[in-house]
Amino acid sequence: MPLGLKVPKIGSASSSTVSSTATSAPVSSNTDDIDEVDDQGQSILMGIISQLRPGMDLSRITFPTFILERKSMLERITNQLQQPDIVLEAHATADPVQRFLLVVKWYLSGWHIAPKAVKKPLNPVLGEHFTAYWDLPNGQKAFYISEQTCHHPPKSSYFYMIPESHIRVDGTAIPKSRFLGNSTAAIMDGVSILKFLDIKDSEGAPETYTLTQPNMYARGILFGKLKLEMGDHMIVTCPVTGMSADIEFITKGFISGTYDAIKGTVKKDNEALYEISGKWNEKMHIKDLKTKKTSLFLDTTVAVPLAPKVRPMEEQGDFESRKLWHKVVTALGERDHEAATDEKFKIENYQRELAKKRVEDDVEFHPKLFKTVSNYDPSDKNQVEFVIYKNISEDADPQTQINEILSIAPILPGQEFTEEFNIPAYEKHKSETTATATTSAADPVPSPTV
Repeated sequence: MPLGLKVPKIGSASSSTVSSTATSAPVSSNTDDIDEVDDQGQSILMGIISQLRPGMDLSRITFPTFILERKSMLERITNQLQQPDIVLEAHATADPVQRFLLVVKWYLSGWHIAPKAVKKPLNPVLGEHFTAYWDLPNGQKAFYISEQTCHHPPKSSYFYMIPESHIRVDGTAIPKSRFLGNSTAAIMDGVSILKFLDIKDSEGAPETYTLTQPNMYARGILFGKLKLEMGDHMIVTCPVTGMSADIEFITKGFISGTYDAIKGTVKKDNEALYEISGKWNEKMHIKDLKTKKTSLFLDTTVAVPLAPKVRPMEEQGDFESRKLWHKVVTALGERDHEAATDEKFKIENYQRELAKKRVEDDVEFHPKLFKTVSNYDPSDKNQVEFVIYKNISEDADPQTQINEILSIAPILPGQEFTEEFNIPAYEKHKSETTATATTSAADPVPSPTV
């Protein structure tokens, strides 16, 4: 192992022990489902909002803790990965059109996994990271690694893989908040890239899907009832098969319409094959445009999401999401917003100190786990900016891939950090490709931010 991590072999006795102990500290009753914007809260929000203008960027605005979800954005991204059975079925499906439909179904299956109240996830600090894994029903494991790779604008980069089924996802979420009057918007830039590594095109490249996100709107922040809406378009494309889907998340009109509606079309080489409609948090139906037959596509009301497993708190590093925000999350769970605000301020103030030190020392921040894509083109909206630093061979056997993943960062209980973990990702990547790695790049100073 390049990083010297202790890697339990999948399927070994240590692996089964691991899965039974993969729990984190318990949290109080689910306050994420409680709308806590009472008269006092509305007054606080009004005080903040009175200083804003429509269209203003909200990324540098500090909002009160009563509208915060009890998880970091890095962890919230895993909501989209909690129906692995669908993506596994997609990978196992031979027909490319049906395979594409299952990919669309999989991507639609995660949006309903969210707090019932209007809550925003905690903004990750620069260098914050979160890892998790899943014990899948088919006996395989899935792995997730994420890191906050930029702070202004915020960029959350992530990697997900099911090695034994040859499924890989790379992505970066770039939420851009805007004030719109009686609403705020989270414009969700960035893409996810899904690959089926063992399904090759004529040139030997893996079958690749590009997936974009709909935007999110919090309505009623000045008057009316607070309501979270999804809006605009979710686009899924697979260039090698010519398949594409454009799903519109339709926001409710001022007078008419309904909440949570979607409508979209699935095409092959610009020929419409299917229409999808319904509600993204209830039932969705699909209509075959050739046969005119309509059938149930997805019913989220009976879905059973498979939540990720996380290493125990005592094994986590200071910049891992659950440990970093533990005191804030605990206070939120107890609805002690004064304590939550105090703890949140301590974290944010420390980031300012680290940022100031970087300026004084004339050094740049570099992620530890992700590297910038060498040929990244900002104008190409179908390209990710960051990928995991380690070159995980697409054609290697699954156990080799698992070992490579587990050497990046601790994911399973029992794994330990090493000194090499603190080396910036681009240096570790260089050491892999050149044999002249410099250990002098290691820096004992904690990960910086802001």
